[in-house]
Amino acid sequence: MSGKNNAASVIMILTAAAGWGLIGLFTRPLTAAGLSALQVTFVRSVVVVVCMGLYLLAKDRSLFRVRLGDMWIFLGTGLVSIVFFNVCYFTTIQLTTLAAASILLYTAPCFVMLMSAVFFKEKITARKLAALALAFGGCVLVSGIAKGGITPTGLLTGVGAGFGYATYSIFGKVALKKYHTFTVIFYTFVVSTVCLAPFVHLSQGAAVVMSGGGTLVTALGLGLVSTFMPYICYTTGLERVEAGKASVLAFAEPMVATITGIIAFHERLTVQSAVGIGLIFLAIVLLNVPLGGKKRAVGR
Repeated sequence: MSGKNNAASVIMILTAAAGWGLIGLFTRPLTAAGLSALQVTFVRSVVVVVCMGLYLLAKDRSLFRVRLGDMWIFLGTGLVSIVFFNVCYFTTIQLTTLAAASILLYTAPCFVMLMSAVFFKEKITARKLAALALAFGGCVLVSGIAKGGITPTGLLTGVGAGFGYATYSIFGKVALKKYHTFTVIFYTFVVSTVCLAPFVHLSQGAAVVMSGGGTLVTALGLGLVSTFMPYICYTTGLERVEAGKASVLAFAEPMVATITGIIAFHERLTVQSAVGIGLIFLAIVLLNVPLGGKKRAVGR
């Protein structure tokens, strides 16, 4: 793997994290307009399916083709990595604080590192563990979790969200060995859309989205900026970056979300949050700066 390709892949994953970190710009107005958490997830899925489907129709219809025997992979990415993850995450938000839900979600890199070691024989190096510890510690500070309690059920669903979130890196890595990035994303969100459809009160949700006041534009922004673009970038990055390393790089998401909250919603930047952002940034640097002056693949 050339250093140039690896650097480009790292940038792609960080770009994905930034896109996910901007999600509050879209979800807050949509929730305020009357959409439930599951309806917001459904909107994200529909926009991705439509955009990717139209692109594949225009550019390369062969990318629609998948083997029936491989559908288990897309059931994994769509049902486990999108639907199961979102149900667990939104349930955790209802049972605990938003901060607690956020930090429990970021148990995901721990799962990714363990599963990647088992399935892909990726090495769990001292550098990866140090970066994980720094990033997790930074996320704890950014979230302010120490100020809120966690119920046993909230803990269970929160860890479940982390597990579901982690599985995309695993199923995605398997899928990319056989299929193009766009094929993986398209069928992931087809499965997600089909599975969510019975539970989202389609007519009511459609009425909210089409009600005016910029709601449709916001919904499209959610689907394109914080879903379509990030999943393309992250899945593309997975082609050349170890799943374990990619999951730690994604810790940039809460850092971006915090900065977005400060700029867009005038949320206060505390010393604790600033230190947390610094730790997450340090973890990203640690993963990507060669040590000892040797030119080698980062993270190995």
